Amino acid sequence: MLTMLVRGLSSTTTQLSLVEMFAAHGRVFDVRVVTDIFSGQCKGLATLCMEGHQARPAMAALDGTTQAGSFIRVSLDDGRKRHRR
Repeated sequence: MLTMLVRGLSSTTTQLSLVEMFAAHGRVFDVRVVTDIFSGQCKGLATLCMEGHQARPAMAALDGTTQAGSFIRVSLDDGRKRHRR
């Protein structure tokens, strides 16, 4: 199982839209969208879990594409905490 980090998402992105986007490449086991606590809108970041043999082609196909008007980046999540500066 691999965890992918998806960055650059539009504020209208939902868990369902992410599952639909990645489902073309295999089964999505878990999706977590980082949302604003007041508005509930996506803050541009999400994580997804997929099997390794399905995650790698999904990353290759979706990294650097435009989704809902936003340029997205898809990479492996290395587990490090990222802090805003």
